[in-house]
Amino acid sequence: MRDKLVKRFLKYVSFDTQSDENSSTYPSTAKQLELANYLVEELKSLGLADAAVDQYGYVTATLPGNVQGKDVPVIGFLAHMDTSPEFPGANVKPRIIENYDGQSTIELSAGRVLSPEEFPHLKNYAGKTLITTDGTTLLGADDKAGIAEIVTAVEYLLEHPEIEHGTIKVGFTPDEEVGRGVDYFDVKKFGADFAFTLDGGEYGELSYETFNAAQAKVIVHGKSIHPGEAKNKMKNAILMAMDYINQMPPAEAPAHTEGYEGFYHVYHIEGSVDRADLTWIIRDHHRDRFEERKTYMVNAAQWMNKKYGDGTFEIDVKDQYYNLYEVLKDKPEIIELAKKAMKDAGIDPIIRPVRGGTDGSRLTFMGLPTPNLFTGGHNYHGPYEYIVVESMEKAVEVIVNIVKLAAQGN
Repeated sequence: MRDKLVKRFLKYVSFDTQSDENSSTYPSTAKQLELANYLVEELKSLGLADAAVDQYGYVTATLPGNVQGKDVPVIGFLAHMDTSPEFPGANVKPRIIENYDGQSTIELSAGRVLSPEEFPHLKNYAGKTLITTDGTTLLGADDKAGIAEIVTAVEYLLEHPEIEHGTIKVGFTPDEEVGRGVDYFDVKKFGADFAFTLDGGEYGELSYETFNAAQAKVIVHGKSIHPGEAKNKMKNAILMAMDYINQMPPAEAPAHTEGYEGFYHVYHIEGSVDRADLTWIIRDHHRDRFEERKTYMVNAAQWMNKKYGDGTFEIDVKDQYYNLYEVLKDKPEIIELAKKAMKDAGIDPIIRPVRGGTDGSRLTFMGLPTPNLFTGGHNYHGPYEYIVVESMEKAVEVIVNIVKLAAQGN
C-alpha cells in the first residue's frame, strides 16, 4: 500500500490545479478539470463504475456496501483538487527524504531551508520519510494528500472484500482554496448520511470546530487634485485607507492570534489618490464575537464618513461559512466514531479547532455533517510545505477503520 500511496500522490501533485479567486467561471480554472478527468478514469479502473465529473468539476463515485441485513450508514469521504493561489503551483518537483533524523536542516533552493528550529514539528519525525518541495513551488499536499489517501483506502477495501463496510461515497471538489468549493455541490444527490473531509494537517489531528468567516470589501473614494494646488482640496484615498486600517485593533491580526482567538485581516489593497480598494477577512470561532466583528468594521466605515464626508467609504460584508460545531455538537456519534477509528489505529486524537475552514464547514450547514481528518502535512500554501509518508499511511488506516466500525454498529 505504501508504494501505491506515494506513487499516487506524486502523480497528483504533477497537475497544476491552482484556483483563482478573481475568475468568474466555475471551476475558477480549467486546469483543475485535467486532474478531475484523470481521477474519474482512475476510479473507474479500480471498479467504481459510476465515477464521473459533472459540469461544475465535481468528481463523485460510489463503492457499494458488502453488508447484508444491517442498517449501515452511507459515509462520504471528500478532499479538494485545487491548490492555493498564494504561491506557485506549477512544475512541482517533490523531494523524498527517507529516514529523516529529526535534527538536520533540509536544504531546499532559492536560499530556503526547512529547519527544526523554525519548524519544531520536524523533530517529531525522526526515522520517517518526508516529501518536501524543492523550494520554488508549494507541494500540493493540501489537498492532494487527502485525495491519495481516500483513493488508496478505496483500493484497499476492494482488495480485501472480507472487510465488511457500508456504501461509501467519494467526492473531490474544485475551488476550496478560494471559498467556492461547494457552491454547486448537490448534497442530496451525493447521498451520504455524514462525511469526513481529509483536509487537516499533522498526524492525529481531528477537527470539528472551524471559524465563522466573512469577507469585507471596502472602497475609499478620494479626490485627486494636482499636488501643487491641493491645499484644502485633495482627499487622498490611500491615506484615508491607512487611517481605516489603523482603526482595527492591532493585537487582533493573524500574526498575534492563535487557538480560539479571532482576527481582522486585510490581505489585499490597491489604489491611487482617487480610489483605494481593500479586501479583508473576518474570523472568529464564537458566533456572537463574529457578529460583533462585522458590526465593528461597518461602524468604523460609518465613523470615517463622518470624519471625511458622506460617501467617502463604502463597505460590503458577506458571510462565507460558519463554525460547523454549531451542528456537530448535536451529533456526537460522528465525532466518537472518528476518535475510536483513530485509537484503533494507535493514534491519540489531537482535538483542535481549524483556524480556517474546510468544504465541511459549508457542507455541514447544507445538511451533510462533515468533520475534518488529518492528512499528515505541514506548512501548507508555500515553499516549506511537506508531508510525512507514515502519517499518510495512518490516514488510510483511519478511513478503513471508520467504515469497519460503522458496519459493526459502533
